Amino acid sequence: MKRPILGKQTFLKENNNNVQSFEKFMKEVYESQNDEKPLYTGRYLICLTEGKTFENVKKLFESKLGFKIANSTDFKNEEITEAKIKDADAFIYEELGVALVSGEGEQIRLLESTSNGFILEPEKIVYIPDDAPASLNSPSTWGINVTNVINSKYTGKNVKVAVLDTGLDLSHPDFNNRNIFSCSFVPNEAVQDLHGHGTHCIGTACGDIDNNNLRYGVAKDAIIYVGKVLNNQGSGAQSWILNAMTWAVNNGCKVISMSLGSRVFPGQSYDLAYERAAQFALSNGTVVVAAAGNDSRRSLNQFRPVSSPADCPSILAVAALDLNLNVADFSNRSINPSGQIDIASAGVMVYSSWTMPTRYRTISGTSMATPHVAGIVALLWEKYPNATAYQISNELKNIARRLPLQSIDVGVGLSIAP
Repeated sequence: MKRPILGKQTFLKENNNNVQSFEKFMKEVYESQNDEKPLYTGRYLICLTEGKTFENVKKLFESKLGFKIANSTDFKNEEITEAKIKDADAFIYEELGVALVSGEGEQIRLLESTSNGFILEPEKIVYIPDDAPASLNSPSTWGINVTNVINSKYTGKNVKVAVLDTGLDLSHPDFNNRNIFSCSFVPNEAVQDLHGHGTHCIGTACGDIDNNNLRYGVAKDAIIYVGKVLNNQGSGAQSWILNAMTWAVNNGCKVISMSLGSRVFPGQSYDLAYERAAQFALSNGTVVVAAAGNDSRRSLNQFRPVSSPADCPSILAVAALDLNLNVADFSNRSINPSGQIDIASAGVMVYSSWTMPTRYRTISGTSMATPHVAGIVALLWEKYPNATAYQISNELKNIARRLPLQSIDVGVGLSIAP
């Protein structure tokens, strides 16, 4: 399996003053009108059409293309990583009806010409959204208050929450004595977060209090599953996300939180591989939430569609609100028929954990709104342990606070804790 070619989404590594460097880089990204990051890894995903099996595809792989094949059924009790499938030319996700293919130009052209019973799509590069840093690192946890988390009797106790991102700073003192399980799906990188984004998102979803006893996390008694799917430069391959989603589901996680994505263009449909993974999750009792994306510039009358994978019908797309409960300037909108905003939460000036020694940061983005919702889903699972994933999703929407804003921007409204 050839390695994916990835872009970057990070602060400048050579600058040792990471906080100022991060803010400078993200300010430049946010104000830029052009996005020149590459879109595809150079590999492909095959998605079976309805009612088809891999029997004929396997024959095509082996007889006409000479592919070596690996299968998810070989990994019943272990996670799937790049290293474990490095000798394969094709990897079949049997339970998803999806295959990852690494072929040369001639082989891919042959696949395209014989694509009877399957759809061939390029594998996407996934990035951290263009989150915006706050000018001041102010310890305001308004999201915990406005969502009523602070008054909830539920804490997500014993609910397994998976956050798929850049990992977690395992040395962070706020996560001492917590139940944490982790796996890195990024080749040659440990789970340890050297970026900061993942630590921030995990803090919002599953953190507790800071060093001054200020509550900043939602599901403070949840069991944390850390899936590192984005490298320390802030990017990853689509298959790494699929690997981590199946890992989380197979380990009994009740919610998957993904503050990541790939840009979607007007008229573009959702990605079938992600949708299959989300359907697999739902059918096994796992709710999936994802960031709607930060590509809009509403103040300039620029509106962009919900990002991938949040645009999938079986994934809850989360928009960002500011402190006045207005839509954040950067938050994406329901534009494409399949890419609908489902719900919104606090996503501007969000204070949470960060990699040491900085320890805490205040940043903005749909990335920050998403773990608020994921944490609230964990509270709902604690309240309704025998519910289905569909029932939990519906209850999340039923108890949301309606806002005097368009549903194309905020869905059903502000997420509220039970």
